[in-house]
Amino acid sequence: MFGRKKDEPSAQDSIDQLAADAAAKGAGKGAPTPKRKEQEAARKRPLVPTDRKASKEAERVAVQDQRQKMRQALDTGDEKYLPLRDKGPQKRFARDYVDARFSLGEYLMFGALLFVVISFVIPSGSNVLSYILIGFWVMFLAVFADVFILSRKLRKGLTLKFGDVERGTVWYGSMRSLQFRRLRLPKPQVQRGQYPA
Repeated sequence: MFGRKKDEPSAQDSIDQLAADAAAKGAGKGAPTPKRKEQEAARKRPLVPTDRKASKEAERVAVQDQRQKMRQALDTGDEKYLPLRDKGPQKRFARDYVDARFSLGEYLMFGALLFVVISFVIPSGSNVLSYILIGFWVMFLAVFADVFILSRKLRKGLTLKFGDVERGTVWYGSMRSLQFRRLRLPKPQVQRGQYPA
């Protein structure tokens, strides 16, 4: 929490210590019930730390450490430190299923970029440009059909393995299939054709 020094005992520590002392004295109560004033005093802590600079530095180091662990988890697939949007067994199944198959959507961005470059090079009145535009729309429709088929198969696989499908998992897998495989995060943990069981 902001403003809490690491070396100062927390209120919970004080209460735990009192309980441990009472238990150590043997059977029965062994000590009077602490007064309300004493318990409130044990819970009090300063709102603003006495050493702000050290507190800020400790917080910065903690945040940096957490980011480093998350970055490493995106490379290794370590479930403990993954971002919330990537956590859970169903999301892992969806990632592995998408990464195991070949998806047309991986190359949609390259097709779009190629179309933009060609449209700058070829004059706007040319018939070639209209054929290229038709080709781009055919590719777009093929990608749409591929994502539709993927979403149906992914939903079926999730239902067979987990019983019910968590909300957003199929969409998560579908959007992952539109990313180029090498740029996906978390990085693929399976080879192509290595579908999850």
